[in-house]
Amino acid sequence: MKGGRGRGLAGWAAGIPVVLVALPTAARGRLPDPLATHWGGPDGAPDGAMSFGGSMAFPAAIWAVLVLGVAVFAAARAWAATALLPAGVALAGAQAVIVRANLDREDWRQAELPTAWVAVAVCAAAVLAALAGMLIDRRAPGRARGGGGTADRGPVMDVPAGERLVWLARTSNPWLGLTAGALGAAAAAGAVLGVGGLVAGPAWLVAALAPGLAALAVLACSSVRARVTGEGLEVAFGPLGWPVRRWPAAAVESARVEDRRPVQVGGWGYRLSGLGTTVMLRAGECLVVRAGGRDFAVSVDDAARGAALLNSLARCGGGGGGVERP
Repeated sequence: MKGGRGRGLAGWAAGIPVVLVALPTAARGRLPDPLATHWGGPDGAPDGAMSFGGSMAFPAAIWAVLVLGVAVFAAARAWAATALLPAGVALAGAQAVIVRANLDREDWRQAELPTAWVAVAVCAAAVLAALAGMLIDRRAPGRARGGGGTADRGPVMDVPAGERLVWLARTSNPWLGLTAGALGAAAAAGAVLGVGGLVAGPAWLVAALAPGLAALAVLACSSVRARVTGEGLEVAFGPLGWPVRRWPAAAVESARVEDRRPVQVGGWGYRLSGLGTTVMLRAGECLVVRAGGRDFAVSVDDAARGAALLNSLARCGGGGGGVERP
């Protein structure tokens, strides 16, 4: 696993054990020893317990086995996000439920499971994490096939009759990715503390939602994928490839390459300035598309080839077609 996906999953793999250990440790003075860890007795009473240390070691060991399996087997690595994201959410959520159930109890036999909404919230979060993992894995960088022309022979590419060409480029900004990760970690910490009962009232919702929304916004601007096919230009944002902006080939007035710097457009990420809209992830060449009298620029490599193909398609009304072959 390479690139932003690999770094993100490595951070996730390292962060889950921290949560599994830190949550009960933060509430150590308010928990019995041992802790109730299983409920199945009459009237939902607890029927199984584990020592304080075991309650941290057991889920951490499960996580270590899962991460090791994903790292060792190539087939598992291809679906690493699909496996690790929901499993991490489920383990952290279960740990939070156990802490909440045992909180301020003198004996583990007095522990009571929290209301059903907590379990529903944990299950919903795990399902959403699984869907996000599937999208991340499906959009992991692979091999793309394009063709025709060279970047330095002008803004128009010669497309042989019957050929179906595609241009594909990806760019990411690791610092924006790290910022999104830090904000996401803060949101997760707020959510876990709230589920675990360590933060009461609406304060934990604010602690989870505010950094969570900020994390999503920064994450969407941390990477970009630009693709030119016979349909026109498509620019997809973030590791999930959403949101997406599209320009039909027939609507493109022109495409060109420009060198742009963050200071010119007002900073990093999705910027609006006198130059139009710029998706600035790294300084240097940008693919600039003019449509509807406005410019849209995205900082990607090999922008000249993309501009040449897009100009050719626009000139012939978008009939060139395009197929991506991973």
